[in-house]
Amino acid sequence: MTTLSVVLPALNEERGIGPMLDRVLKTREVLGQNGFNLELIVVDDGSSDRTAACVSQYGDVRLLRHARNRGYGAALKTGFRQASGEYLAFLDADGTYPPESLPEMCRAAVQQRADLVVGSRMSGAHSAMPLTRRIGNLAFSSLLSLIGNVPVRDSASGMRVLRRDALPHLYPLPDGLEFTPAMSTRAIHENLKIVEVPIPYAERVGRSKLSAVRDGFRFTNAIVWTALAYNPVRILGYVALAALVLAGLIGLYVLGLRLTGVTTLNAPQVFMLFGAAVLAVMGTSLFLLGAMFNYLVALFHRRPVRQGLFGKPIFNPPLDYHFWWLGLLGLLGGVLLGLAAFFASLGGWDMTRLWFYLLASAMLVIIGLQLLISWLVMRVLEQLAVRESSVQRDLSERESPAPAGLLSQRFD
Repeated sequence: MTTLSVVLPALNEERGIGPMLDRVLKTREVLGQNGFNLELIVVDDGSSDRTAACVSQYGDVRLLRHARNRGYGAALKTGFRQASGEYLAFLDADGTYPPESLPEMCRAAVQQRADLVVGSRMSGAHSAMPLTRRIGNLAFSSLLSLIGNVPVRDSASGMRVLRRDALPHLYPLPDGLEFTPAMSTRAIHENLKIVEVPIPYAERVGRSKLSAVRDGFRFTNAIVWTALAYNPVRILGYVALAALVLAGLIGLYVLGLRLTGVTTLNAPQVFMLFGAAVLAVMGTSLFLLGAMFNYLVALFHRRPVRQGLFGKPIFNPPLDYHFWWLGLLGLLGGVLLGLAAFFASLGGWDMTRLWFYLLASAMLVIIGLQLLISWLVMRVLEQLAVRESSVQRDLSERESPAPAGLLSQRFD
């Protein structure tokens, strides 16, 4: 028989902990029919009420206690450390999540060989979730789907079943309520198999400890920063793309003015043009920063460099291999444009006619230098990435090709 360790974190849940324990214990028979023994652990996270006293009345429930409140995630990690099961599960002690769904989630874990099974509150089952939280969960799931390139319905569900041997891939995780979105983000980027099982969701017993604004910010922060540690160019690239698109739209607007016979820009239009130059440089800088970070991440994790914004290769060879000539082209174009403006000024042109060309010259030179520097840095990082395998190949009597994975990177 396989052991399922169910961990319930509890903070001042004396009103609801007893009925919740009864419901979990009633699943023992059905779990047994599916080949699982049940181990039930409650982690009292510094409660000031009678939560611990209520739990201690159950002889077949293990009680672990924090002397002070350390956080939702910290309580779960304490439970996981003390659990003996090959599979781990957790859900809240406030009655919102249905322990009756545990057998179905365990079946999904075994039959679909999933590393992580998420009880999804957003997959069509009855849900008493307040509208504000439903909107928030939809926003978090959409953000994670965009960043991870994997469809996610419920990124912050507090009811899950996971394989114990998946924990080294999921850790480190935060100690607060952002534990669950960080887990989902890390699981996606660690290429773990995730299965979502629809579950009903009920109104909690007692007062909610969740703050929509504060915890919403923490959830977003956890998703973004966790993803940055795996695929920086995907996040920074979206911001860069938005900046470059906006700069391009402003450029088209100014070009349209010129084509319609407007030769003198007013103050707001000049401001917009300078803004477009700043956005172009900023967008390029952010994209190149993300591209270089991806090489550093691959070097740290000893894995192939992740692909670009949309997950599918477009350029062959990869786009960053073209940065050197794109940089030279931008640098040369900027210098030539600057020289043309200089000679035009010697020929009598007024500065009010030349400022635009000088602005464009400076922008092209800066972008060209950025591309050249980024190409150089990425080629050095690429050499470092394959150094170990190259040393082993040279020391070996037999020829063994260096792994090609770390040599490739594509950006959409």
